[in-house]
Amino acid sequence: MSLAAPALTKTRAPQTVVVAPAVAALVALAIFSAREAGWRQAVLACVGFFAGLALYHSSFGFAFAWRRMLIDRRGRAIRAQLVMLALAIVVFFPALAQGSLFGADVSGFVNPVGLALVVGSFLFGVGMQLAGGCGSGTLYTAGGGNTRMIVALAAFVAGSLAATADPLRWRSWPDIGAWSLVETLGGTWSLVVGLLALAVCYAAALAIERIRHGAAEPLGLDIARSSLVAGPWPLVGGAVALALVNVATLALAGRPWGITYGFALWGAKIAAAIGVDVAAWPFWQGESALAANLFADSTSVMNFGLMLGAAAAAGLAGAYAPQARIPLPSLAAAALGGLLMGVGARLATGCNIGAFFSGLASGSAHGLVWALCAFAGVALGARLRPLFGLSR
Repeated sequence: MSLAAPALTKTRAPQTVVVAPAVAALVALAIFSAREAGWRQAVLACVGFFAGLALYHSSFGFAFAWRRMLIDRRGRAIRAQLVMLALAIVVFFPALAQGSLFGADVSGFVNPVGLALVVGSFLFGVGMQLAGGCGSGTLYTAGGGNTRMIVALAAFVAGSLAATADPLRWRSWPDIGAWSLVETLGGTWSLVVGLLALAVCYAAALAIERIRHGAAEPLGLDIARSSLVAGPWPLVGGAVALALVNVATLALAGRPWGITYGFALWGAKIAAAIGVDVAAWPFWQGESALAANLFADSTSVMNFGLMLGAAAAAGLAGAYAPQARIPLPSLAAAALGGLLMGVGARLATGCNIGAFFSGLASGSAHGLVWALCAFAGVALGARLRPLFGLSR
């Protein structure tokens, strides 16, 4: 759960005034997307909507989960993430080895391991602790009505744009190249090794929690408290849902799920609209998305759908209630955290979804390095939180 995620502690009446516009906006999004890029784009909008529902109802996030393991040695959410990864690679590894899924060409996210990845993922880890959410967490909590996270999202977009200006020439920083478990071992053996590695990590998370607390928290949820429509969902339910989202994205878009490129694109389009010649920046040269309609960009379409899904989920839970008064130090932390995540995500070519989840689901070494460096950033970010009046 992200710190900014909504707490569903009691049953409330659904807010039709929120749910109905969210669903209507999804229909409009799907229609515009289909007109711009075909039926697959429309389905991706719906996949994004489902992702928003799942993230909100299960309070599935990374920022709070990683900090909780670091400080309290509670690994329930970490174990849910490992389940999510295991389910994803069962489909991903064989499909990527064959280069196709359901008859469509597919490819994974396999990126170089280098200085930009290390620095970017570390900055992202710090930023998500200050903001209280990661890439997906920022989207779904902002969509769910969290005013503070709207500030974080705006800063995330600004930081992403700033990174594409490349003032430090980060794209020329040294790297040791890319490496893929799937390309090295093939579909079958990479899957065996991947599942064994995830099982070891799962056992380690269990052991760490049991050593500190004597028992591990369950992944499930009391059925009497759960509702498929209004939530909350168990964490393991969120893990299954998000694995399905990534598999559906791979099948429909031909590549894994990503989030933060969309933020950079939004920032670039806003800057271009006010007269900034971003098309002259090396990062955007050759990028057709800058000139195209936003509905032609599958990442943006899924992001819009995700926010609408989170809004609908909050309305179904009767929990859509934006706050007007937020302490200034908390807002400052959200803004700084968003900026750091925006810069970090561009340097590291992704966030917890695009780099960690989709990178590891692609069998790429950069996904593992991202996780390790981001976790180091989490350790620093957790120490900085009290400076802004936030709990550690």
